[in-house]
Amino acid sequence: MTEAVMWEAKAAQGRGADLLAWAREQALPALAAAAGRVELFSAPGERVLLISWWPQGVARLAPPQPPAGLLARPVHHWAFRSELVVEAG
Repeated sequence: MTEAVMWEAKAAQGRGADLLAWAREQALPALAAAAGRVELFSAPGERVLLISWWPQGVARLAPPQPPAGLLARPVHHWAFRSELVVEAG
């Protein structure tokens, strides 16, 4: 069984590029060392999303907290359990 953890942050006005750079340089490496897979996304509204996949039996880690000056609001995060995977082809 695999668990996915979604971590979503909204940047302070005009700080989207800074938050994305912070996630790429700090949060992504912190998770990648332990998770089976990590993806980094950006979205309109200066939002940044990390999704990490954790194999069964591996303790999930939370990414480090971004500096408060980069955030418009507290970070949101959710954990999900994989129920079904369908691949094209």
